[in-house]
Amino acid sequence: MDLLRFITAGSVDDGKSTLIGRLLFDSGAVARDLVEAIERSSEKSGSDQVNLALLTDGLKAEREQGITIDVAYKYFSTEKRKFIIADAPGHVQYTRNMVTGASNVDAAVILVDARQGIVEQTRRHSFLASLLGIPHVILAINKMDLVDHSEDRFNEIVQEYEGIKSRMHLEDVIYIPVSALSGENVARKSENMPWFKGQPLLEVLETLPHRKDVGPARFPVQWVIRPHSDEHHDYRGYAGQLQSGVLEEGQEVTLLPSGGKSRIKSIELGGERLERASAPMSVTIQLEDDIDVSRGDMIVSSEDPALSGREFVAHLCWMDHSKLNPRNRFVLQHTTRRSVAMVQSIEAVYDIHSLEKESRDSMELNDIGLVRIKTAERLSFDEYKKNRRTGSFILIDESSNSTVAAGMISAG
Repeated sequence: MDLLRFITAGSVDDGKSTLIGRLLFDSGAVARDLVEAIERSSEKSGSDQVNLALLTDGLKAEREQGITIDVAYKYFSTEKRKFIIADAPGHVQYTRNMVTGASNVDAAVILVDARQGIVEQTRRHSFLASLLGIPHVILAINKMDLVDHSEDRFNEIVQEYEGIKSRMHLEDVIYIPVSALSGENVARKSENMPWFKGQPLLEVLETLPHRKDVGPARFPVQWVIRPHSDEHHDYRGYAGQLQSGVLEEGQEVTLLPSGGKSRIKSIELGGERLERASAPMSVTIQLEDDIDVSRGDMIVSSEDPALSGREFVAHLCWMDHSKLNPRNRFVLQHTTRRSVAMVQSIEAVYDIHSLEKESRDSMELNDIGLVRIKTAERLSFDEYKKNRRTGSFILIDESSNSTVAAGMISAG
């Protein structure tokens, strides 16, 4: 069945847990005994409605008890499609979770409390959606029951977000007024909002097109295979995952960063020979020429090769409590290659309210900025807007080995 990945984001108390619980409940993804337990808990608290937020809170409690449940990702399905939800925490200190959770999603559902309207986290999550190239943003304006299902209030928020949309260059934004608590416009249309002519959230998710990872062939080498036996003494294969594009037998390719050229002799998958491979297949490639290729090198299309160099400019989301200062050293992980890297300069830091660039000499937790990076080794890369796989990287602290930043390359 068709699969759609989407991320849910929003500020604290926007009702994200309730919305996710509603989607799980209405799609039948919740075991009956768990529903009964939540109904009993809701009755004890004096609520006349089932507290669906307990569905996600229950999963968190199970995780804390050591039960193996991945609470970062939730799964459900309908007759039309399967779904994976990446649940990003609402607290500002966990903004970095959205960066990691949104790396391969098709859409972002950003919640807004109809009473509060657009807040700082709405802007931050929207900006990240823009930087990460998420093709579809659904602004779910929640708690409409608490503003008397007001069409005027809905239109006020839509008008304000339209200004944000144009400045952030978000291409496809869908606005839906919802009440997650009662399920209005989540899986069914609301009788209290007849003025809304659009589809409920679940119907929108069922019909959204997928994020398209098209582009020229990019094959980072993960492992060089050289069997140590007389029978296979001349075998040399390169194993890895095709990040984008298509490779075919006989196709001319370029080896980066050396710039050497060769042709594909064979493509193998699980011991079987293929005429062609397409992303995201993991295959082993043999070349016609005996060229020195190592882990971290990249086999690319000769017709449209990647960029190569030791210096580039990138958008950076800083994820650590310590400050980022110019001349700081890190380990940079890009596809299958690691290299010592230095942040040469901080070109600008974005003001999340005005979206203007500010001149700053450091970056703090959750700051998003533009930096210039220099690496010890030559890397082969693309701009993120062209290829998100080969245009992204992470920075790792050398002493703690923790990930401190995620970056999107904007220019070589």
